[in-house]
Amino acid sequence: MTLRSPILLIHGGAWAMPDDAVAPHQRGIANALQAGWSILRAGGSALDAVEAAVTVMEDDETFDAGRGSFLTSDGRVQLDALLMDGANLRSGGVACVERLRNPIRAARLVLDRSPHVYFVGAGAESFAAENGMPLIDNNDLIVARERERLLAFQRSQATGQPDTTFSGRFGQKPANRDAGHDTVGAVALDSLGHLAAGTSTGGTLSKAPGRVGDSSLIGCGCYADDLSAAVSLTGWGEPIMKLVLGKWAVDRVASGASAQDAATTAIDYLHNRLGGHGGIILLAPDGGIGLAHNTPRMAWGMAGSEGRQLGITRN
Repeated sequence: MTLRSPILLIHGGAWAMPDDAVAPHQRGIANALQAGWSILRAGGSALDAVEAAVTVMEDDETFDAGRGSFLTSDGRVQLDALLMDGANLRSGGVACVERLRNPIRAARLVLDRSPHVYFVGAGAESFAAENGMPLIDNNDLIVARERERLLAFQRSQATGQPDTTFSGRFGQKPANRDAGHDTVGAVALDSLGHLAAGTSTGGTLSKAPGRVGDSSLIGCGCYADDLSAAVSLTGWGEPIMKLVLGKWAVDRVASGASAQDAATTAIDYLHNRLGGHGGIILLAPDGGIGLAHNTPRMAWGMAGSEGRQLGITRN
């Protein structure tokens, strides 16, 4: 078997990211790249690399995943994540979990140890605990910044006055429900030619308890198939779900499009069909990469045989 040159591509959200958010995002992405790339460089699997990279971002309060996530309308954190193995389409997803620090690890347990694909809420937490994951208090996932942000947003909704406290998750411009999309994700190609993808999120600001977005749904915010491509998305979840945009994009690669063309076309389709916004990373079996967004900025990083690259691209 001919060994391939492994590649790791990650994103840390696509939104109106102000200048004071750039450095924290770059640091977080660099740390995630280090964790995932060290596995791929040593001959490890794409699945392990994706899980490791996403775990690092879940532990970083910069991102809307794991600790530091946006709060629901009743002031709690509810987390969603999906992990998918392109070699055999094995998948694991969890949603609306409140007592797990790293939902991507719970997703891995579902993928590895369950005949099922998807667990939600208390059932997901029970399954994770039965398989060795510690349960935590939801307050351990909440940071003061997000309590203040939720109150400011709800105050602005009640009064009809713009909230000038936050922009997205940093800065000073008016905030709104869709200003910040710090959902995190990763796609990887390992030395055996296998693909994997993972996405993790805390959802949208002041979301209704129980709301599930695109991130943890197969074919929507995440998908991987060695015969087509691996993809992870970030952005406004409802339009992405309606278009099953992740699967839509990888099908374009399977039909002969380059990864970059498929990524660009997917974001155009998202906007033109439903007025949606967000970002996408795409990795083809031949190592071709695609990255596109229609938000003001997107945070991303890539590691491969030629080194590492960090980007906060503007649109």
